[in-house]
Amino acid sequence: MLDMPYGELKLGQQRVSHGRTITETDVVNFCMLTGNWLELHANAEFAKKTLYGQRLVQGGLIFVIVNALLGFEHSLIEAFYGVDKLRFIKPTFINDTLYAHTEIIGLRDKGEQHGVATLLLRGVNQRDETVLSCEFSLLVRRIPLQDKQVHTLREAT
Repeated sequence: MLDMPYGELKLGQQRVSHGRTITETDVVNFCMLTGNWLELHANAEFAKKTLYGQRLVQGGLIFVIVNALLGFEHSLIEAFYGVDKLRFIKPTFINDTLYAHTEIIGLRDKGEQHGVATLLLRGVNQRDETVLSCEFSLLVRRIPLQDKQVHTLREAT
C-alpha cells in the first residue's frame, strides 16, 4: 500500500487493503511455529468457559497478518523501522476476515536516500470493528530500486 517514493508521500493519505480470512490452519501453524499452545488458542473446550466463549486468535498472528496486508513495494521499502502503541482492541476469532486500514501520520527525513513514513495501522474485521491499532514505521527509499536490483534482492531471499 506504500507504492510511492518517500518524496511523494503525503500526510493524511489513506488506504484499505483487500481482506484475509483467519483460518483454523493459521492458528494451529502459529501454535506450532511459536510454541504458544495457550489453551485459549488451542483448546476449544477450555475456551468455551472463558469470557468470549470460543478460541481467540493469537495477538502476534493478528499483528503479522494485518501488517502483511499493507502490500509492500519491494523497490521502495528499505526496512521495517518499528512499531509503537500496539494495542489489541477487540478479540479476533477463527473465520474472521481482517483488513488493514492505514493513514500516513508522520513523515521525517532519514538521510539523503530515505525517509521514515509512520502509518496509523488498524486491523478491522468484517463487522467493521477495530481489532488492532498501532503506529507502524517503515524506512522508505526516495528513489525506487531499478528492476535489476529488485530481482537480485528477490533471488537472495
